[in-house]
Amino acid sequence: MRPARALIDLQALRHNYQLARSASGSKALAVVKADAYGHGALPCAQALAAEADGFAVACIEEALELRYGAIAKPILLLEGFFEAAELELIDQHEFWCVVHSLWQVEAIERARLRRPLTVWLKLDSGMHRVGLSPVDYQAAYRRLQACGQVGKIVLMSHFARADELDCPRTAEQLALFNAAREGLAGEISLRNSPAILGWPQVASAEPASDWVRPGIMLYGATPFGEPQALAAQLQPVMTLESKIISVRELAAGEPVGYAGNFVTERPSRVGVVAMGYADGYPRHAPTGTPVSIDGQSGRLIGRVSMDMLCVDLTDLPAARLGSRVELWGKQVLASEVAARAQTIPYQLFCNLRRVPRVYSGR
Repeated sequence: MRPARALIDLQALRHNYQLARSASGSKALAVVKADAYGHGALPCAQALAAEADGFAVACIEEALELRYGAIAKPILLLEGFFEAAELELIDQHEFWCVVHSLWQVEAIERARLRRPLTVWLKLDSGMHRVGLSPVDYQAAYRRLQACGQVGKIVLMSHFARADELDCPRTAEQLALFNAAREGLAGEISLRNSPAILGWPQVASAEPASDWVRPGIMLYGATPFGEPQALAAQLQPVMTLESKIISVRELAAGEPVGYAGNFVTERPSRVGVVAMGYADGYPRHAPTGTPVSIDGQSGRLIGRVSMDMLCVDLTDLPAARLGSRVELWGKQVLASEVAARAQTIPYQLFCNLRRVPRVYSGR
């Protein structure tokens, strides 16, 4: 069997969830959209089911996977519904639903539901992606409150630049949100992972009545480009690993891999690893991207292929055929690999495919 695999540490996942909740003092929705950022939505939700206050997914298909997997906790649809007909399933399965557009307000007003909905009313406070405009926000709230179809309204928005700790945009969005919701009763949800970790000033006067939405931090990766104290307490959940399947002895001046963009500068030992961009490892990771080989620091060399990549074994004389290679995990942080490949840990995790996931700490 091909040795490439992703080890998923569910105990680390629970640690990170508890960190999010204790650091914020709020209730926490575990964000498991996009197949739990490549970690497996249902196994991750099952691992958190006893302690999570609820879960958040992108869409109804993802929510149904959890319900059919016996997840009974609240599940929030972060993108809301895409057509009015989905309200029947939302009602049937008691999903919570983000409302970000006036047409969704109108659809709820026209619906005939068996029980009142829990609605998370989203304000566009400056992200300019989805969300009601400040001029429409209060009117939408009052329409939902009056229509008889809604039992509870949570007031929410989303920060665009909370991963930039020196950027004033987060404070500006917070001020706009507070102005738009003036006089409206309801719990609040503002804080995503970077806001939980780096913006304690965003917490309301009664954080225990609010909701946070930890996403990337659940999986043990920092959303910041620089060190941050609370993020340093996160535990990586995924370890992507494989083995050396071939060892080559090359003279100085020999090219390695496609395009020959790496040339040996000295007599070298080169290890070939069963891992490539078809598995989700970034093709644009350059020579020098860190790896761990049998627990020792190593480096990628040459261009990443579809199914294989090469590592430098010249200074690792004990490395051999079958040596374990960690591509990212507890020894090589995903954020380090992402920075070298000019991307973000979110994309590394979400791009994972073909590689079997092996779970521990259930």
